[in-house]
Amino acid sequence: MLDKERSHRIMQELEKEGLSQILITDPVAIFYLTGRWIHPGERFLGLYLGKDRESVLFINTLFQFSEEIGLRKVYYSDTDNIYPLLAHAVDSSEKLAVDKILPARFLLPMMEAGLASGYANGSPAVDQTRSIKDALEIEIMRESSRINDVCMEDFKKLIKTGITELEAAEQMLSIYKSHGASAYSFDPIVAFGMNAADPHHMPDHTILQEGDCVLFDVGGVYENYCSDMTRTYFWKKEPDELQARIYNLVKEANERAEEMCAPGIIISDIDKCARDIITDAGFGPYFTHRLGHFIGIEDHEYGDVSLTNQNRECPGITHSIEPGIYYPKGRIGVRIEDLVLITEDGHEVLNHMPKEIEVLE
Repeated sequence: MLDKERSHRIMQELEKEGLSQILITDPVAIFYLTGRWIHPGERFLGLYLGKDRESVLFINTLFQFSEEIGLRKVYYSDTDNIYPLLAHAVDSSEKLAVDKILPARFLLPMMEAGLASGYANGSPAVDQTRSIKDALEIEIMRESSRINDVCMEDFKKLIKTGITELEAAEQMLSIYKSHGASAYSFDPIVAFGMNAADPHHMPDHTILQEGDCVLFDVGGVYENYCSDMTRTYFWKKEPDELQARIYNLVKEANERAEEMCAPGIIISDIDKCARDIITDAGFGPYFTHRLGHFIGIEDHEYGDVSLTNQNRECPGITHSIEPGIYYPKGRIGVRIEDLVLITEDGHEVLNHMPKEIEVLE
């Protein structure tokens, strides 16, 4: 069903920009508003919302469904011209907000047909609304992260003498499904030893060696919402002095940044807190990415925790905190990542896996 509260919040955001109507074509945003997944491929899919106007879903006949979703459905065939159909819904005297994924092959004919008086980017209104999770979303995300914690315990058990990164990664999806997740949030990162110094290393045939660090960056999907967590372990041997120093610096950066998270805090200050800890210790050049990203239905949603984000934290925002040091000279890469929910009076860390140095045997 069309979620009236979520659609109302989008319209409120649009009104701040002097806009009164929007055509949403992103299937993820359409699911967010209707609870219905539709994957149109190259065909047009659009949800029209307008102030004091009827909400309409435009959908190809290939994707017909009988369920009522609280708005009118307008079907078209592959041989139909969709622009006259859109014209019946859109107020041609007003600007039309469109989202960032609307292809030019649809937008340009709309402009040529005079569908609206002008066009504007409506994605900020949708993105801002999606960034503030409601009570139902928060409960699902808590459970998604709980499942990720449980799965991480099982992933640690995969690590055995002679195993390759790829062999470990290939067993992870069945573990997720055994605990109630339906899919990966993203392809899992499993990195041994030197490979962990590559922040986005993809698992390969590298064989685990005694003394290697073992980095897992993993996430699963539960009821359409993503989890995401990173932990770094050591195999058979305690880390040497340099490796332990690097690990503990990343841990301190993670925990100090999380402690800052609260409504009203400027988001860039959180990144700076973690980055300063690592930089002051001499490893600044080896922390090569932003501190975090927003998350929800998609693993990476609009919004991040970076030095350029001057927005303030608000209750309902959920994002990662994931500092890292990637130091090939020490044959080590360490990243420690949790998801953090901003609450009315502070924050809630959604992951509960320990962060102390752990040697797997």
